[in-house]
Amino acid sequence: MTTEEVRTNVEKALEEIRPFLQSDGGDISLVSIDNDTSVKVKLEGACVGCSVNQMTLKSGVEMTIKKYVPQIEEVINIG
Repeated sequence: MTTEEVRTNVEKALEEIRPFLQSDGGDISLVSIDNDTSVKVKLEGACVGCSVNQMTLKSGVEMTIKKYVPQIEEVINIG
């Protein structure tokens, strides 16, 4: 998978997740993809102070991104 394909597929994964976050008053944006294996995102809005945002990040966001791009090893919230 090329770097461009990785970015496209990560964006597709975020589009799948975004409606769930927005329904709770939050959002997510892609910050960077390093070495095609590490994705940095920024949780926004209500997600910033949410007590379950680490669980959302790992079980929701990371799992969905890995479904689209299996080579991704980690997803980090830099928010």
